[in-house]
Amino acid sequence: MTKLESVYKLWPELNWIQDADLKNKAALTWVLALEKSILTPDDLASIPFTLLCGPDLKVSFMDHKRCVVHIAREAALKMNDFFGQELPVNMDVLIAGAILADVGKLLEYELKDGKAVQGTYGKYVRHPFSGVALAEQCGVPPEVCHIIAAHAGEGDIIKRSVEAYIVHHADFMTFEPFRERLKP
Repeated sequence: MTKLESVYKLWPELNWIQDADLKNKAALTWVLALEKSILTPDDLASIPFTLLCGPDLKVSFMDHKRCVVHIAREAALKMNDFFGQELPVNMDVLIAGAILADVGKLLEYELKDGKAVQGTYGKYVRHPFSGVALAEQCGVPPEVCHIIAAHAGEGDIIKRSVEAYIVHHADFMTFEPFRERLKP
């Protein structure tokens, strides 16, 4: 199986992107991230989606990421149904941005004794920054890079696009409840 085929196996949602050029650039960004990472596609199905919720978190990176993409897509479809021309959502930009939002995390993680931990790179460069760098190397357009940059807390200091708001909220609504469970 080629690297590109393995990315499409990880991300069948890439096929939701109608623009063939954007779909290809999003897939190539994942190929590049996997080439630079110590993680394999199989690791992504087993490592926790965040290191902030402790070692007992059972939700994998891919389960979380694919859930975010599905929630963002459904929310955007409903917004387009109800708000139409008043607040249009570009579905290709949204889906590509949701798929790429955490691509930079592949550079943050290291494996020690079979467990995912934050590596040296991750201590200095958070995934919104490394994700944009990876995406730009693959020619991903700025409106998608904006979603990568703005999906996490870093996005709180800029004006988010409609698509970035949707991805941000889809991501946080599937993260915050796990973090809240850890509070006494």
